[in-house]
Amino acid sequence: MAGGLTVVAAVCALVVGVLASPHAVADSPTGREVARSAAVADNGEPVVRLRQEVRSGSLLAGHGVRAVCPRCAAQVVTEKTGSTTPLRASAPAGYGPADLATAYHLPATSKSTATIAIIDAGVDPTLASDLATYRSTFGLPACDTASGCLTLKDYTGGEQPAPQKSGAGAALEEALALETALDLDAASAACPTCHLMEISVPWQDGEDDNDVSTGDFAQAVNTAVAGGASAVSISYGYTADVTNTSGVVLKALTHKGVAITASTGDAGFNGGIHQLWPSNLPSVVAVGGVTLPATGPATAWWGAGSGCETRFAAATGQPASATAACGHHRAAADVSADADPATGLAVYDTYAPSSGEPNDWTIVGGTSASAPYLAGLYARAGHLASVQGPNTLYKAPPSDLTDITSGNNEDYRQCAEYPGTGESLCNATAGWDGLTGIGMPHGLGAF
Repeated sequence: MAGGLTVVAAVCALVVGVLASPHAVADSPTGREVARSAAVADNGEPVVRLRQEVRSGSLLAGHGVRAVCPRCAAQVVTEKTGSTTPLRASAPAGYGPADLATAYHLPATSKSTATIAIIDAGVDPTLASDLATYRSTFGLPACDTASGCLTLKDYTGGEQPAPQKSGAGAALEEALALETALDLDAASAACPTCHLMEISVPWQDGEDDNDVSTGDFAQAVNTAVAGGASAVSISYGYTADVTNTSGVVLKALTHKGVAITASTGDAGFNGGIHQLWPSNLPSVVAVGGVTLPATGPATAWWGAGSGCETRFAAATGQPASATAACGHHRAAADVSADADPATGLAVYDTYAPSSGEPNDWTIVGGTSASAPYLAGLYARAGHLASVQGPNTLYKAPPSDLTDITSGNNEDYRQCAEYPGTGESLCNATAGWDGLTGIGMPHGLGAF
């Protein structure tokens, strides 16, 4: 009996030690499993079971999903079907850096210190501490403002303003903080050694759909490039400025040698006429989404945005085999990564000025997850000298990408209803298709 008590005491001590040391969770397989077996979500579900459901792709059988914010492309998993309350947990259940690295066949080590710029609406004052928790939990090197690895800027290039303290602004910034955390966590997972630059545009841009918002993002891109960014990610989408993008705005999002990725949205097929800005621009890498179960082949995610932008000709380097689906106009997407909330990413976020309910660990998907991840791969690969929009992607050998050949994203907007458009806009198929572009990463060669 005394021996049994000794074993129990040892296990309890291990659990306490693991929970107290995030590095131990990342570095010790035994410790990681013990900690997860003890962790639960706010609704009482064991994290270990949620983790299994993410990896089997079955998570949404008993859980819901909702949009994180009006203009961003993030979807958070909720406690149950029909609920709007995020599924909050004391430990990560979604995909982490190692899971994604395995899925995309990435090298074992990351050496790049290039800068990934992330543009988000609003200010998240807990971002640095939340990012530190995410990175330490998964055993990634520290990245903070003191070391210069993490830089926080306003879109004008100055210091970020103070966050909103009350009212609609505070409520929206709380929602936007989850988007921001997703972006920084995804970029960290893609390139653990890269530097990060978070650039904030006004919080109103998180819900407004107008020329002012797109102009703010354009200015933010110029700030990112001036600050030395090698890759820039935008997980937001706008419709008001699609057809009248000015020369100034178009120029701001055209930088040779800098990869600019943008989410195609989470509403499925967008139609055969216009796409969300800025994923519709020829100089931007339009990023779609896949469902990424660990136990089977990836398929196109049903929510991944796709469609045509008749305002522009083909994206830079986009071949006729892709643009034929859009009457040889700009066709989206170009490339893809995990975006399905059912196989979503682990995200850590605690900013809650309005509700008073920190999210802690959540599971988030949407093309807001895929765009910053691929920006991170561009920065990590370091092949940016000749990058101009998606041009180098379309030159990559087939072995550098995993072609996605099954899945559909039609809802009430059917491909067949738009003259001159092809079924490949809505159906994953061999080669290019609108949902997944030319596929998802297989190593770093395509980036």
